[in-house]
Amino acid sequence: MPGSNPLTGEPLALDLVNTRPAGPGGRTDLIDTPGRLAAWLALEAERLPAEFRGVAPGPEDLPPLHRVREHVEAVVRALLGGAAPPAAALHGLSEAQRAAPATREVGWDGAAVTAEPRRVGPLGVRLAALLAEAAVDLLTAPAVGRIRECEADGCVMLFLPSHPRRRWCSPSRCGNRARVARYYQRHRPTAGGGE
Repeated sequence: MPGSNPLTGEPLALDLVNTRPAGPGGRTDLIDTPGRLAAWLALEAERLPAEFRGVAPGPEDLPPLHRVREHVEAVVRALLGGAAPPAAALHGLSEAQRAAPATREVGWDGAAVTAEPRRVGPLGVRLAALLAEAAVDLLTAPAVGRIRECEADGCVMLFLPSHPRRRWCSPSRCGNRARVARYYQRHRPTAGGGE
């Protein structure tokens, strides 16, 4: 079972879904406050456009991201189960993109003309649009068929394996737990065997 730190390094859309790991009392939200969202954005900074680095989200920025996360998870879980994705989730991803479309802002950097994608609107809406776009890119790519759920008991994390034998979201989290459990099963005392 993952800890309280978000699992990162998967495609951005899966990293977003993985901000709701399973815990002892059910699922935990690792981006439920502006501060925790800022911490997650800092972890993802290298993969985000400059406009989202070092930002200070507010409470109003959380709902659009949570909606996109729910839509992405609904689509991925349906696909994992061999079912058609919910139409409402697909529509929600389209709507999130429509709320803050990227346009190429033309500028001059002192030596050449530049064209940087920019979005307008509140931070949460712009970030939700970016993450919905990342989700659509993943969901329409051939790799979507390789997405897996961690095989560790109680873990709900999703990953895109780089190796076909990968079974856990993280070798240091669930992989270690599974290896320890297997070791215990092999070496536990048998019933009536002395202990």
